[in-house]
Amino acid sequence: MPSMTLAAVALGSNEGDREKNLRGAIEAIGRIPKSRIGSVSGFIATPPAPPANRSDPAYLNGVALIETELSVSDLHRDLQAIEASFGRVRSTPGAPRTLDLDLLLFGDAVVSTPTLTVPHPRMHERRFVLAPLAAIAPTIRHPVLKRTAAELLAAL
Repeated sequence: MPSMTLAAVALGSNEGDREKNLRGAIEAIGRIPKSRIGSVSGFIATPPAPPANRSDPAYLNGVALIETELSVSDLHRDLQAIEASFGRVRSTPGAPRTLDLDLLLFGDAVVSTPTLTVPHPRMHERRFVLAPLAAIAPTIRHPVLKRTAAELLAAL
């Protein structure tokens, strides 16, 4: 039996029914083959991060932990397909979106390709990512910075 990898996925929405979008995304993630959802954080409302326009709607954010047999690229592909199914259009960075699913961590993998960087390159700077992550997985460790989610959050 293939081994399972623990992945952390940030969930965000600031268009339409934000909570419905996030709950629907969690359901869709639960249907990804060879994967299962572990913990899901509560949702927090946050203002859009730069370079977004500060007059854009507030985000609803959370984090889900996923155990998966998929490769990092296959999981990323499936997450992007879920975004697209919710009407996500990739226009300009920071633009409002119905759904944003960012792969934060994938076990202890360090990946850098033109389309994917894991760990997420700005996760350690974002309270709206670290607070929900630390709430459900305080000891999960950033494979490059070698600090836990709780330590990264405390450092903000």
